[in-house]
Amino acid sequence: MERALNFNAGPAALPLDVLKKAQDEWLNFNGTGMSVLEVSHRSPEFETVLNEAKRLLTELMEIPDTHEILFIQGGASLQFSMIPYNLLEPDKQAYYVLTGTWSEKALAEAQKIGKAKVAATAKDRNYSYIPDLKGISVENAAYLHITSNNTIYGTSWRHFPELQQIPLAADMSSDILSRKLDVSKFGIIYAGAQKNLGPSGVTVVIIRKDLIKDDASHLPTMLNYHTFAKHNSLYNTPPSFAIYLLSLVLQWTKDKGGIEGIQKINQEKSSLLYRVIDESEGFYRGHAEKEHRSDMNITFTLPDEQLTKKFLAEAKEKGFTGLNGHRSVGGCRASIYNAVPLEHCEYLAEFMENFRRNI
Repeated sequence: MERALNFNAGPAALPLDVLKKAQDEWLNFNGTGMSVLEVSHRSPEFETVLNEAKRLLTELMEIPDTHEILFIQGGASLQFSMIPYNLLEPDKQAYYVLTGTWSEKALAEAQKIGKAKVAATAKDRNYSYIPDLKGISVENAAYLHITSNNTIYGTSWRHFPELQQIPLAADMSSDILSRKLDVSKFGIIYAGAQKNLGPSGVTVVIIRKDLIKDDASHLPTMLNYHTFAKHNSLYNTPPSFAIYLLSLVLQWTKDKGGIEGIQKINQEKSSLLYRVIDESEGFYRGHAEKEHRSDMNITFTLPDEQLTKKFLAEAKEKGFTGLNGHRSVGGCRASIYNAVPLEHCEYLAEFMENFRRNI
């Protein structure tokens, strides 16, 4: 069958080579005579998969020995609660930078657990930019939380805040592995896998080891980072198939030149689409302000709702999928995560140009 031109925001496109390898091993993983879906998570075969995923992630992201890698279920949304449960002491204050829907939800969960407040917000301009943190007050802070890339609004942090002695917590669900970053500058990074890392079902947490408390026995077992660190993410049955595919995606990333190679292609893809928007004489209007544009989620509107519906209908006929904008912004959105080929972005750019000329 012909593959769709997949621009879904998540679950999103997976590398074709990864899907083919998983297909080849579907009934007989690593000579076991079983699918990886059937292999015990206590077996040496699966532990090898898990440890290889950790090794590849460490290599690709240059994760220092000061940090631990955990594989957790519950999506990034569960981390909205786990972070304050583990890091927010009763006498401390958590600070959140609001740049979209997901940071709002993260703040709301933290406020159920302890003292949490807004450090800065971009809500005044419908989250079209990243706020400047110069001069913000973060007294008695347990941590500062950001969302590194905002899928709905198409904005992204170009430079991450550096606050001495205050752990930086970052939801990187939609841009992890897409660009180089210094992991040592973060207290905790977390990411749902379903955009750049693999399928839905597993969340990667990269946490500074000194933030994992040995004496957090008062926490629910499955909300305690120590539980996962102590048992190598194998305290209970993990999302084994998701971790297996994650490992394959990480190897694919390495084969593509690592993060440096992927970042170069990602910038080429986003520049191609932003150029079409910028040269359309206002026919296409980007939601994000130029200096804060995301390389992962290209958001734009057309002159009116009628043209938007026509655009999406014709795009569907051409094999494009996932171009509908989020209801809070409207218009259109092209999510061009790591696995979306450059050629698909070239097809979309050509379609956008032709659509505008033919109106």
